[in-house]
Amino acid sequence: MYLSRTLEYFFKKAALQFPAMLVTGARQVGKTTFLKHMMDQERTYVTLDDPILLSLAKEDPSLFMQRFRPPLLIDEIQYAPELLPYIKMEADKEQTASLFWLTGSQQFHLMKGISESLAGRVGIVQLLGLSRQECLGNSAFFGPFIPTPDEIKTRENKSSSLSLKDLYKTILRGSYPAIAVSEQKDRYIFYSSYVQSYLQRDIRDLAKVGDEMAFLRFLRVSASRTGQILNLAELARDADVSPNTAKNWISILQASGVIYLLEPYFSNTTKRLVKTPKLYFLDTGLCTYLTEWSTPETLEAGAMAGPILETWIMAELLKSWWHNGLRAPFYYYRDKDQKEIDLLIIKDGSIYPIEFKKTASPGKHSVRHFNVLQKLNMPVASGGVICLMEQPLPLTENIMSIPVGLI
Repeated sequence: MYLSRTLEYFFKKAALQFPAMLVTGARQVGKTTFLKHMMDQERTYVTLDDPILLSLAKEDPSLFMQRFRPPLLIDEIQYAPELLPYIKMEADKEQTASLFWLTGSQQFHLMKGISESLAGRVGIVQLLGLSRQECLGNSAFFGPFIPTPDEIKTRENKSSSLSLKDLYKTILRGSYPAIAVSEQKDRYIFYSSYVQSYLQRDIRDLAKVGDEMAFLRFLRVSASRTGQILNLAELARDADVSPNTAKNWISILQASGVIYLLEPYFSNTTKRLVKTPKLYFLDTGLCTYLTEWSTPETLEAGAMAGPILETWIMAELLKSWWHNGLRAPFYYYRDKDQKEIDLLIIKDGSIYPIEFKKTASPGKHSVRHFNVLQKLNMPVASGGVICLMEQPLPLTENIMSIPVGLI
């Protein structure tokens, strides 16, 4: 069963402007399914997971391009960067839009090759797992999330409430399509296989991992710190690896679409602000598997209930921007006085502050730190508290409580 993706509209528009389109993202987020659904019968599909085709692409890319003519969909292009110069030559020769559609699961080396070979000729979009709105069939209705009264009203009319039990069940299963849309599939088996294949195929190639158990330990330690400020020294110590190794592996997890680093907001006039990013896993199912939570009930009642909810909200907000083809102008605020705001959306020169709370009764106390934004010398627009309330209600003149089911 194919679920319509929000990215479809932007992809179609961008494909009219570029000779090549690249869809990046972690393994199993649905890149190939997405493009196969979008392609017509004239486009040929080729996967470089096929060892025979991969060998041809690497050893004789010219012959590969003669054998497979555009319009062409090439899956897992990162395995054969040798093809990129030939794709460039074909694009320059034909001067036609949408000749090549490409997918890539690794951005680390792939982006370097793309920037060198296809600069100005390729449109790049990032696909994450299924958003909740995509699962509900609302992919075409919503733009990027921003906490304005009009946006909240639109979502209230189209979306549905989310009970505490269903929320943590959704969080536990995660957003990879293979597991998110099929309750019959065993979650443990899926993520166990995912981690093993991910170690074997992607990380081993990128990081030259010699000790797979050390990397798995690093993954688990990282997952236990989702929603927290990144402390590489502590991460390295707890995973029993060197700080340089921890830094390298964090970069690879970020480039492979496994984690997201939320940068702090700071400027020359705010030197007292913390300048270290926060770490978020992009799929809560993978995160909860790595931290060994097995049921929604134990997860909701456990020590990670708050951080994992924050992680899920952050991923959903990112999807609303990235799947509309937009960079997410997201930051967090924290100063040396321990005053923190979970998310700042900077749009059109204004700040939209948001707090994430695991509560069904937020009050003004929940947004007590919003007043520190006045010293940033930027207009502060409407804000919100994303929480467990069943309906949106005003907390102050410009701040609303926002039910988690509306994001």
